[in-house]
Amino acid sequence: MTALSPADAYTLWAPSYSAETAISALEYTAVECLGVDVRGRRLLDVGCGIARRLTQARESGTAFAVGVDLTPRMLAESREGELLAAADVRAIPIADGTFDVVWCRLVLGHLPELDAAYAELARVCARTGHVVVTDFHPDAAEAGHRRTFRDESGIVREIEHHLYTPRDHRRAAARVGLKLVQRFDRVVGETVRGFYERAGRLDAYEQQRGLAVVLALAFVRE
Repeated sequence: MTALSPADAYTLWAPSYSAETAISALEYTAVECLGVDVRGRRLLDVGCGIARRLTQARESGTAFAVGVDLTPRMLAESREGELLAAADVRAIPIADGTFDVVWCRLVLGHLPELDAAYAELARVCARTGHVVVTDFHPDAAEAGHRRTFRDESGIVREIEHHLYTPRDHRRAAARVGLKLVQRFDRVVGETVRGFYERAGRLDAYEQQRGLAVVLALAFVRE
C-alpha cells in the first residue's frame, strides 16, 4: 500500500471523518487525562481537522477559540460559525504569544521532522501557557501498525507517518523553550472494545489489548 501525503489523505477522509475511531476516542481521553484546562482561556487548535474537538472545547467555556488545518476540505466539514484558517503547522498565521493553550493533536507524526513545528507551537503560545501534543504511539508503530483510514468507497488508505519517541518530542520542544510537565500513554482496553466489535475485529482487539497506541504530552512555555 502506497502511503498518501497528509494533504491528499485528509482530503479523501474529510467526508467521513466525523465518525469516531478507537484511536480518536483514546486520544480524546488521553488529552483529558493531561488536565490542561481550557475554560476561560484562549485556545488554538493546530491541525483541527473538522474542528470537532475545538467545538467541544468552545462549548465548555473557552474565552476564545481558533482552529487551523492544512486541508481546506477538512475545514469545510466543520460546524458553521467556527473561527478557522487553512495553514501549515510549520507556518501558523498567528501573532506571537496570542494563545494560552495550543493544541496539536495527531499531527506531528505526519511531518518528516519536528523542529519547525515545535518552534511555531511555542511562538504562538503565551509565556507560562501550555502546548498539548498527541501522536501515534511509537510502540504501536514498532508493532507494525500504520496510520490508516477507510475512504467513502470503503478502500483502506495509509497516510504518510514518521515514528517519534517521547524523547524526540521532548528534545524538540526543549530547544524552543517548552518544558514537559505531563505525559500520558493510552492503551487499547475495554473503553474501545466496542469499536472492534462493531467492525467484526474482536480477534484484533485481543491481540492489541494493552498496546500503547496514543502518546499525549503537555508542555509549559517557560
